[in-house]
Formats: sequence, C-alpha cells, structure tokens
Amino acid sequence: MRVRSVFLLVVAGFATWGVLRAQRPFQQYQTAEEHAEYSIPSDAYETHEWTRARLAYPSIMAPHGYPDGYKRWTIDYPRSDRLLLKGIKRLTRIDARSVEQVVFLDGSDDVYNWPLMYAVEVGYWNLTDEMAAQLREYLLRGGFFMCDDFHGTIEWENFMNSMRKVFPDRPVVDIDNKDPIFHVIYDLDDRFQVAGAQYLMTGRRYEYDGYEAKWRGIYDDKGRLMVVICHNMDLGDAWEWSDDPRYPEKWASLAYRIACNYFMYDLSH
Repeated sequence: MRVRSVFLLVVAGFATWGVLRAQRPFQQYQTAEEHAEYSIPSDAYETHEWTRARLAYPSIMAPHGYPDGYKRWTIDYPRSDRLLLKGIKRLTRIDARSVEQVVFLDGSDDVYNWPLMYAVEVGYWNLTDEMAAQLREYLLRGGFFMCDDFHGTIEWENFMNSMRKVFPDRPVVDIDNKDPIFHVIYDLDDRFQVAGAQYLMTGRRYEYDGYEAKWRGIYDDKGRLMVVICHNMDLGDAWEWSDDPRYPEKWASLAYRIACNYFMYDLSH
C-alpha cells in the first residue's frame, strides 16, 4: 500500500510538471498606447494560483488615428491589466499573478491552461472559423470569457458576426439583476454606465449611439455564465485611468467591483 501511494504521488508530480511545461511563459508585447511603458512586476515569471489572460485576435480595421498594423487587442495594454491586477490582489484573497497572460486561438493547447480570458474592442474582432471553434471548445470545457469596450449598433453587429460563429445555437441575453454574478462579493444592483477616457476630452459618457450600458451574457447547459459581455461601457479605461485624479472615482470603483465579482464568480461556479 505504501509503495502504491508513493507511485501515485510520483505520477501526480509528473502530471503537474507536464501542465506547467505546457504553459507558454509570460511575454510582454509591443503597443502604441501613449503611456504603455509599464514596469514588469517581480512575480511575472512566478507560479500563482490564478492568472488573467488577455485574448489576442485579428481585427477588421485599425483604431482611429493608428497605423493599419496596430492591433486593437492591445488597447489599454498593459497598464490597464497591471492596475486591475493590483486591485484584485488588494480587494480579494485571490492569489493572482501581477501580470496578464496574452493568449492566441492558434490551435495549440495553451489557451486551455488559462481559465479566464478577457478581450477589449471586440466590436472590431474578426475570428476565423477555426478560431471560433477553439473559443467554443474553450468555453464548453469550463472556460470563462469577458469582453469590454465596444459601443453602439455597428460595433455590436461586428461583435456578433464572430460570436455567432462561436455559438450559433446559444442566445445572448440580458443578465438579470438577481444573477449570482452581481452578488458574489459586492451587491451590484445599482450599476451605471462607465465611460472611457474620452469623457475627459468630450464630456460625453457614451460613444456612437451606445447611450445605455448593457450587461449581457451566454449561459451553458447548467445555467452557468460562460460569456459576459460589457457593451456600451469601457471598464478597461476605468482600470487604466484609475490613478489619474481627473478620472471620476465612482466609475473606477464600479469597474473594480465588477471585475472582482466576475472573477470570483468564475472561480466559484
């Protein structure tokens, strides 16, 4: 019996080693953001219980004012990611790594190592059929996908052009206020539109015809949210600008509370 126990421990150790070996190491990518230069935290290459992944995807056009080669998935990156993760470490007991993990829907198994994935500016993403199939597989295996920072009717339709490839048979629905995702840590019944940094220049909270914030999602067969969609708001900017005194504190505070609830929901459901 003792020999068998030792054997099982050895097998388990090799299995864990294999999983860690399969994970791609942390890498920081180039970005055209104005204040993108951000120091890499000391724990960037250390093992933690939880890591937030950021999805890199092909887009149908570059952002306004940026060259065609600029990737939309890098908007707010990495400053938004790093400040958000500082907040997660301070406001929760999640043992979070202080840096994001950039992931690709490239057919490899790496994406399955990261249980939660975030994407920004999905109003301009353009998933291939193969990418959509892998995202569907990731979600049906238990993955959790959060997207943010897209606005108005046109960007919604662009987003849905790819999301329909992912789930042609699952509806996007408004998340009810009673859903556990709004109450797992903070009670978030009284949510409001979180404006992006463009508000500092224009004084306008909305973009295009995105006048009202929408909290939507896609459920699996067991009633668990596996996709959460933050439409007509910019949580990424709220995290990125949260230490700037010009940016309203009430928006930054709500953005952090939403993130805490969404991440803890994924870990507990």
